[in-house]
Amino acid sequence: MSTRTSVTANRLLDACQALLCETDAHEELTTRRIAEHAQATPSAIIYHFGSREELITAVAERVYRRLNAERLALLRRAVDRRFPEPADLDEVIAALVGPSIRWAADPQSSYPVLSYFTSMAHAHRDDTAHYRRIIEDVQHHKAFIPELKRIAPWLDEVDIGWRLNCALGIRSQVTRSRQRTELLTDHQMNLDDPELVIARMVEVIAPMFRR
Repeated sequence: MSTRTSVTANRLLDACQALLCETDAHEELTTRRIAEHAQATPSAIIYHFGSREELITAVAERVYRRLNAERLALLRRAVDRRFPEPADLDEVIAALVGPSIRWAADPQSSYPVLSYFTSMAHAHRDDTAHYRRIIEDVQHHKAFIPELKRIAPWLDEVDIGWRLNCALGIRSQVTRSRQRTELLTDHQMNLDDPELVIARMVEVIAPMFRR
């Protein structure tokens, strides 16, 4: 890829990401609007990415990489802090769920990109070609399995993987269903405080990995 080509592609990625974070009405996220924001032509999107959907997927991949890098850095910090003993369970769980909770609560984060991508993937369940490479990428989650196995050696990897997936389901429900969470907790939890939410979530998840 030439320097000029990569510059145009990066401008399109940046423009699409900015619009996803700024635009509430996603039907307005047209190919033309993205191109204009990037000071490019609509045909440039087709040339570099193949379609608007592939561009959005590329943006989501880029954002996911940053989120997962943060998650894995927190895991490594938890492991290093207690080495050679097993890491602290609460800290490992906080590393797993914390970045998503913090990003969802931060209006300056790129979390709207992930929310939009998830909605787009659900809306096109019969055509997953654009989404499979992200949806099926669980390597960053699998990195937690060996550390959880050290913490809970009485569980095999299947049991840990199952509990890990359940933990991620809890996180997803809290981040994507705020109104339901507010109703079920009678509006008594401050969901705008990410550290409080993470701590309460750890309280619920940690017993899955204890005897």
